[in-house]
Amino acid sequence: METNFEAGINIAIKIPKSKYEKTVAFYRDILKLQVEEKPIDNPTVSRTHEVKFGNNIIWLDCVDNYTHSETWLQLTVPNIEEAANYLQSNGVGTCDEIEELPKNMHWIQDPAGTVFNLQEKDTVN
Repeated sequence: METNFEAGINIAIKIPKSKYEKTVAFYRDILKLQVEEKPIDNPTVSRTHEVKFGNNIIWLDCVDNYTHSETWLQLTVPNIEEAANYLQSNGVGTCDEIEELPKNMHWIQDPAGTVFNLQEKDTVN
């Protein structure tokens, strides 16, 4: 079976605590996009805001221990284990220690360090 990767709808921007309020205000007050704070229970993300961005959702995540922002992307696959095996056979390992994840998901990185959340299509939220 061939592994097919598709872009997911979620984009996460990990934002240092010192820049978080101004970043949320930029999306809400300057760009005038729909921005809503959402509850989160995560050991590395203290706050999150959902931003409607066309057909996508940008998650503005406040991270207390970052010095600069990072953008993380989502990939969906029909079968997570087949995709993980395919990636491993091509020299791309998972790096699930980056941030806590539900089951049936993995973190991977491209050679430049961009983080991707890899998940099965039926678990996408």
